[in-house]
Amino acid sequence: MNKTSSRRFVFLFFFLYSFTFGMIFPRIGDLQLQMGIGESILGLALSGLPIGVQIALLLADKILSILNFNLAVSLSISILGFFLLMASFSLEPFSFFVFLLFAGFAVGIVEVAVNIEADRVEYKIKKRIMNRSHSFWSLGFFSAGLVGAIFSQLKISPTLHFLFCFILGVLFVFYFSNKYNVAPIRPTINAKPSLFVVPSKKVLALVFFTLSAMLIEGAGIDWSVIFMRDIFNTPPFLNGTALFLGAGSQFLVRFYADNIVEKFGSKNVARLSIIAMFIGLTFVSFSNSPYLALFGFFIMGGGTAVLFPLAVSAAAQLKDKTAAANVASLAQISFIVFLIGPPFLGYIAENYGIRVSFMICFPLLFLSWFFISSIDKKKL
Repeated sequence: MNKTSSRRFVFLFFFLYSFTFGMIFPRIGDLQLQMGIGESILGLALSGLPIGVQIALLLADKILSILNFNLAVSLSISILGFFLLMASFSLEPFSFFVFLLFAGFAVGIVEVAVNIEADRVEYKIKKRIMNRSHSFWSLGFFSAGLVGAIFSQLKISPTLHFLFCFILGVLFVFYFSNKYNVAPIRPTINAKPSLFVVPSKKVLALVFFTLSAMLIEGAGIDWSVIFMRDIFNTPPFLNGTALFLGAGSQFLVRFYADNIVEKFGSKNVARLSIIAMFIGLTFVSFSNSPYLALFGFFIMGGGTAVLFPLAVSAAAQLKDKTAAANVASLAQISFIVFLIGPPFLGYIAENYGIRVSFMICFPLLFLSWFFISSIDKKKL
C-alpha cells in the first residue's frame, strides 16, 4: 500500500467514525420533545456519552494491545451506531442515558484507535496528517448534521434517520477495513499496557491547553440546535444549520492546517485559533439576529479545529510512555469536560438562559492561551 493510500484510508476511517457518531446531535431537540424533559434532565441524560468514553479510555491501551486496528475500528463504529439507534426509541431519560453510555464506550475505543493510526502513518510517510485526519472527522460531522437537518425538516423520525446512517456506517467500515494494511508501530519505549493511564505533568499541561476547545465544541455540538430553536424560534433546518456550519468550518481549517502549521508554527496557529473562538463565542452569546448567531457558530467551529489535534500529536510523541497510553491519558482527562459539561450547561440553560451557558466558556480561553507553550516540540 503506497503512502497516498494509507493516508486516504485513515481519512476515511475518521469520516465514518464521526458520521456515525454525529447522527444523534441534530436530533437532540426532537429526542428532548419525544421524552418530554427540560434542559437540566437532558443534560444529565447526555452525560451518558462522556461517562462511557471515560470508562473506555481507562481500558483503551489494554484493548488496543489485543485487537488490531481493523477489528477495533470496525467493531467500535458498529457498536456506536447500534446503541445510538437504540437511543432513538427512548421515551424517558434513564434508558437514553444507558444507551448513550454504551455508545460512549465505543467512541472512546475508536477515538484512540484512529488517532494512534494517524500518528503511525505520519511516522511512516514522514508527513503531517493529524490535522487533516481530524478535518475528515469534521467533514463526517458536517455530513451527519446536514443529513439530520434535512430529515428533521422533512419530519422523518429519528429512528429511521439513525437506521439509515447506521447501515451506511457499518457497510462502509467493514468493506474498507478489510482492504487496509495497518501502519507499523512507531518506535517508543517498551511498556506493558496498563488499566489506568495516569497523566504526566506534560500531559496535564496539554489538557489545560485543550479545555477551551473541548468545552466550546461540546457546547456547540450539544446545544446549538436547541439554542437556535429556543432563542430565535427558527425552523428545524435552520436549527440544524448551526451544527453543520460549525463542523463545516472545522473541516476547512483542519484540512489546510497541517501545511499552515508547518509554515507558521503550531504556537502561532494556536493563538489565532483562540482569538477566533473568542470572536465566535461573542457573536453567539450576544447576537440578536439568527444569522449573526449562525456566523458565530461558524467562526467558533473554525477556532476549535486545531487545538486538540495539536495536543494529540504532541502527546503521541512524548517518550515517557507508549503513544497509546499518552493519547488515552490526554483524551480521558480532556473528556472530563464533556462529562461535566452536559449536565452543567443544561442546568445553566434551564435556570439562567441558554446564552449564559455559552458565556461561561470565556474564562477557559485565557487558560488555553497560558498553556500554549505545552505544544512546543522542543519541550516534549
